[in-house]
Amino acid sequence: MNLFSISQLAQYSGIKPHTIRIWEQRYNALNPNRTKGNTRYYDNSQLRRLLNIVSLMESGHKVSELGPMSDKKIFQLVEEVTKWDLTDEPTEYFISQLIAAGMSYDEAHFEKTFSHCLLRFGMNGTYIKIIYPMLERIGFMWATDRLPPAHEHFISNLIRQKLFTAIDYIPAASSSEDSWLLFLPENEFHEIGLLFAYYLIRISGKKALYLGVNVPQQSLVSAVNDSIPKNLLFFLVHNNLPNQVQNYLNELSTAFASKNIYFSGNQNLIRQLAPVKNIHWLQSVEDLQQALP
Repeated sequence: MNLFSISQLAQYSGIKPHTIRIWEQRYNALNPNRTKGNTRYYDNSQLRRLLNIVSLMESGHKVSELGPMSDKKIFQLVEEVTKWDLTDEPTEYFISQLIAAGMSYDEAHFEKTFSHCLLRFGMNGTYIKIIYPMLERIGFMWATDRLPPAHEHFISNLIRQKLFTAIDYIPAASSSEDSWLLFLPENEFHEIGLLFAYYLIRISGKKALYLGVNVPQQSLVSAVNDSIPKNLLFFLVHNNLPNQVQNYLNELSTAFASKNIYFSGNQNLIRQLAPVKNIHWLQSVEDLQQALP
């Protein structure tokens, strides 16, 4: 069983700690345990209950109504909501339900919720409106160690499977003009953002070569020399030292001076870096789409 602080519940649910405390006191929405020092802590069932309450509030229920309900009744309402015509943009509902399914290893519920997202938003919209905010919220966007590692692997692998399936349905490009090479540098392993970029590039009709995670620089040089791409794209996720990353960018710029190099990822880190010739920061999905004429 994993234990969570109220600040972690706030991170996963998007509800401020002060509001969570009010819900506890006024509506008995949660019943936290306490340490000998009187500090609140919560288990998986309490986290899922909160996420379900947040989901149901998106569909019009009030916390005063939901607070006294049993877990069983709340989950029954969640199951019923999926059959209703929700509001035009029920993003909070889907984000909360995907997190809840991931935190409880409920693959069936994750699959069902993800399918609803695809039907409503499509793959592009599901990533931009649901998956990306979800990853940011739960804190492994990217590698902050606030999420239990097993949950991180479970959620990320389910999302990876969805992206690979979507990519498999895209025909290979017939022309190598304006081709792309995608990779993660050494010691970078969180590839969901890179996979989605690969999907967008493929669906735009461009040829793309996907090298995957943890690519040594010498292997990258060899791949570029062999495939001769026009564009390179990579993600920086870890909280590495800015001076080390700056040196890496300078080396890439020198080694591939004739290429357009794009990167994205950890914004807190990237903002500390100095601009480098022929290396462009993609701050959003829209930035990538603009780079795909």
